[in-house]
Amino acid sequence: MVRRLLLAGIVLYLTVGPPSIGVQADEPADRLAALAPAIERNLRRNVIPFWFPRSVDRTHGGYLIHHGPDGEPLAGGTKAIVTQARTLWLASRLLRSGFAQPSLREAADAGFRFLRDRMWDAEHGGFFWEVDLAGATVLRADKHLYGQAFGLFALAEYSRATGRADARSLADRLFALIDSHAHDAVYGGYREALAREWSALPPGAATYLGPPADLKSMNTHLHLMEALTTYVRAGAPPLARTRLAELVAIQSQAVIRKPWMASTDRHRRDWTPVLDESARVSYGHDLENIWLIVDALRALDQPTAPYHDLFRAVFESARRHGFDEGAGGFFESGVPGASADRRTKIWWVQAEALVSALTMFELTDEPQYVDVFARTWTFIDTTQTDWRLGEWHEAVGADGRPRGNKAHAWKAGYHNGRALIEAVERIRLLPGGTGRRTH
Repeated sequence: MVRRLLLAGIVLYLTVGPPSIGVQADEPADRLAALAPAIERNLRRNVIPFWFPRSVDRTHGGYLIHHGPDGEPLAGGTKAIVTQARTLWLASRLLRSGFAQPSLREAADAGFRFLRDRMWDAEHGGFFWEVDLAGATVLRADKHLYGQAFGLFALAEYSRATGRADARSLADRLFALIDSHAHDAVYGGYREALAREWSALPPGAATYLGPPADLKSMNTHLHLMEALTTYVRAGAPPLARTRLAELVAIQSQAVIRKPWMASTDRHRRDWTPVLDESARVSYGHDLENIWLIVDALRALDQPTAPYHDLFRAVFESARRHGFDEGAGGFFESGVPGASADRRTKIWWVQAEALVSALTMFELTDEPQYVDVFARTWTFIDTTQTDWRLGEWHEAVGADGRPRGNKAHAWKAGYHNGRALIEAVERIRLLPGGTGRRTH
C-alpha cells in the first residue's frame, strides 16, 4: 500500500510539478498575476480531477462523497443534501467557466436527477436532509434551511449552466416554499429549523446543526444570501431581490458585534445576540461574509462603497486575531476580542480567506490585502494541498501535520473549487489581465 501511494505521488509530482513557493513581483497586481498560473494548476490538476468523475455514482445517481485521508473510498456512507447540492453547484459552475470539460455535463446532470428524483419530498416539497446511498430510504426528513439554501443554490447554478427550464421551475417552487413557510415578516430573516411538513419545531428542540430550533444563525443566513444571489442572477422573481436586500442588511448589521467587529452565530428571533459560551468568532465565516455581501450587492446593482469601512474593520479583526503571521493562513476560531485559541487550519477557512482578500484589494487597491492573499496561498499550495494524492487536506494541525478525511457529509469540493475559480477569474480581470468573469 505504501509503495503504491509513493508511486502515485511521484507520478502526480512529475505531471503537475512542485507547488509554488511565494512568487514575488513589484506591484500588487503583478504579484497576483504571477501567482495565477499556480492557482490554475491547483484547480485543474489537483481539485477537479479528485472530484470528477470520481464522485459520480453511476449506480444510484448523485455523488459518492465518502473518502478517507488518502482519497480511498470508505465503506458505508449516506447522501446529504448539503454536499450533494454543493457538488452539483461545483460541476455546474465549472461548466460556465473556462475550466469546463465534457465529463462535467454528465456529472451535473447526475447530480440534478438525484436531487429531483431522490432528495425532493414529493409530498410536502423541499429537500430531505439525508437519504441512504440509493436514495431509497429517507434517513432525516426535517427541512432545515441550511440544506434548503444549498438546494436552491445548486438548482439556480445548474439552470444557468444548462438552460434547463425544469431546474429553474424546481428552484422557483423551492423559493416559494422557503418564503411562505419560513420568512419572518416581523423581524426579518428566516426561521431555520422546520419539520418535514414545514411546521415549526418546538422551541428549544435540537436541530441538525446544533442550535435550538427557536434561534437564528449567522451561518444559515449567510448561505441563504449566497443562494439568493445566484437565484437572482438566474432571473428570479422580484420578491427574491427584496429578500436578498434584507439578507444583506442582516449580514452587514445584525450579526456583527460592533465592540469586536466580528460576527457571532446565534441570535434570538428579534436578532438579539446570544452571548454565552457559544459566542465564538469563526474567522472563515467573517471573511466569507465580506465577499458574499459584495457579491450580493453586485447582483442587486447596488454600490459597495458605503460598506468599505465595515469590511476593512471586519477583515482587520480577523487578521489581527486569526492570521498566522509566521506560516500564513488563518486559524479556526477564538473568543471575541482575543487571539485564536483553536489553531487548526481548516481547508474551507483558507479558501474563503483567498476570495475575501482578493475582494478587499479589488475594492480598495490597498496592497496589504495582496500580502494576506499571497501568504495564505503559499500555505495552501505547500501545506494544505495534498500534491501526492489530490484534493486539499481537511485540516492542518498546529504541528503542521495534516489530518481528517478527504470527503464526507460536510467536505466536498465547493469551498476550495469555488475559491480557485474566483481567484483565477478575478486576477485576470485586474488591469492588464485578459480574462472574463462568470459570476
